[in-house]
Amino acid sequence: MQRQLDSWFSPSLQKEMPIASYGHYGFALLLIPTAAADYLEYERFQMLDALAPLINAGKLRVFSIDSMNKESWMNNEMLPAHKAIRHNQFNNYVFEEVIPYIRTHTSNETMVYTCGASFGALHAMNLFLKRPDIINGAISMSGVYDLTEYTKGFWDDQVYFNSPEHYLPNLQDPYYLDKIKASHHIHIYTGSGNYEDPNASKRFAGVLYNKGIWYDLGVWGEDIHHDWPTWRNMLPHILGTKF
Repeated sequence: MQRQLDSWFSPSLQKEMPIASYGHYGFALLLIPTAAADYLEYERFQMLDALAPLINAGKLRVFSIDSMNKESWMNNEMLPAHKAIRHNQFNNYVFEEVIPYIRTHTSNETMVYTCGASFGALHAMNLFLKRPDIINGAISMSGVYDLTEYTKGFWDDQVYFNSPEHYLPNLQDPYYLDKIKASHHIHIYTGSGNYEDPNASKRFAGVLYNKGIWYDLGVWGEDIHHDWPTWRNMLPHILGTKF
């Protein structure tokens, strides 16, 4: 498998940000880490091994970036309003720097999908819904789509505008709504076992349904837990059968 590590000083985040890529051809899958993890998390937990047959076949090329949760919602020393600012800086980093990087290393016609598990699932969905003009869909595993699950009671406009369960019901702009509806790759998967919250996925699927947005909901059994073995099974299944 072709593997490349790169980095640059991010104007959006004002720090050096690394990125890993795996593969040589196919659509682009942008992996967003869980909770407080880094750009090599998916590699460490053998997700790339699980995806290797699809990557080596040229079905997809994978890109993986750092999370910023330790510098935003998971930073207990930071004022909540500043956490929201840092969150938006992360969004801007993806939109203005990572997506162009992917385009440069693939093509302007390459489809780009975000993907994440746990906290990364919320980010993956939020990034797509905010910019469906440059991101073509999302795969979210074991996620919640209400940002207040992470904000410890804090609420402001920026929490609202980064909480898909809150803002999507009120989205009326046809430019964005039509592009979201044009995607046939909104995949929401969860287990029902330990530390999973299948109701969160069902609620968000209901939001999509009420907006007339196509989605693919997969709720797996009570033996499917909130952990890497689940995601190593889920993601190859989704990519192999839905794409």
